[in-house]
Amino acid sequence: MDILLLFLGFLFVVLGILGSFLPVIPGPPLSWLGLLLLYLTDGIENDWWFLGITLVVAIAVLVLDYAIPAIGTKKFGGSKGGVIGSIIGLIVAVAFPIIGIFGIVIWPFIGALTGEIIAGTKKNKAFKAAIGSFIGFLTGTFLKFALSITYLVLFISKAAEYKRELFGPVNEWFKSLF
Repeated sequence: MDILLLFLGFLFVVLGILGSFLPVIPGPPLSWLGLLLLYLTDGIENDWWFLGITLVVAIAVLVLDYAIPAIGTKKFGGSKGGVIGSIIGLIVAVAFPIIGIFGIVIWPFIGALTGEIIAGTKKNKAFKAAIGSFIGFLTGTFLKFALSITYLVLFISKAAEYKRELFGPVNEWFKSLF
């Protein structure tokens, strides 16, 4: 059972990293769920303080991810159209990865600019607002990515620390086969 929890935990942490870039997947909470599954194994002591603190941080980053683009857009004089356009641009970048990693940077900006123009903003102001929305989007994405990578490092280091407890029964089982 521990191996299943370990595998699922690792899978959730990796999905959390992907969720840093995909707006439909809540990255930090999924990464935290991976940590929770790790701590639910019999081989690792439960540390409810650690899990509580990491949960609060994951939720805070998730909330900030929605607030930061709006703040960036407003600081630069934009509208909701810029924020929505930025998200649509990211979806386009993920759905059609023709440009590669640069698409994740270019398409949200193009989407924010297009969203502002569709919302009726003049071109100069739309460009400035698109930059604000884009900077806010990148900041939120960076926060989610950094936190999800941190949770991955915590997951791997804790699993490595308790490798005997986690993998000992599997080693014994393999030895009994041969």
